Amino acid sequence: QVQLIESGGGLVQAGDSLRLSCAASGRAFSDYAMGWFRQAPGLEREFVAAISWGGGNTVYADSVKGRFTISRDNAKNTVYLQMNSLKPEDTAVYYCAAKTSGTIVGSSSTSNYGSWGQGTQVTVSS
Repeated sequence: QVQLIESGGGLVQAGDSLRLSCAASGRAFSDYAMGWFRQAPGLEREFVAAISWGGGNTVYADSVKGRFTISRDNAKNTVYLQMNSLKPEDTAVYYCAAKTSGTIVGSSSTSNYGSWGQGTQVTVSS
């Protein structure tokens, strides 16, 4: 199992940028595709982005496409989410997760992830 710890959340204004980090420990980080999800109060957890084991393939939710970028550094066991042009509707707790395989197939389903971080709050004011 992989242990995941997110960081980088905070309170920003609309139009600002943030970069979230997710540090992994435990089993081989490079074996897994990684994903970011978010959950706003009263809503279900929703898919944001995912990246394959080697970083060559990525996929994004339509709501963040063109604004968010997922990347990973396997040498540092870390996955990142660069968030630009933030909007108030991006406000949520953001979670990183380790997928049960190395590909991004099925990345939008929470059931395809075996390990989750504790989450980091992102609040975007208007």
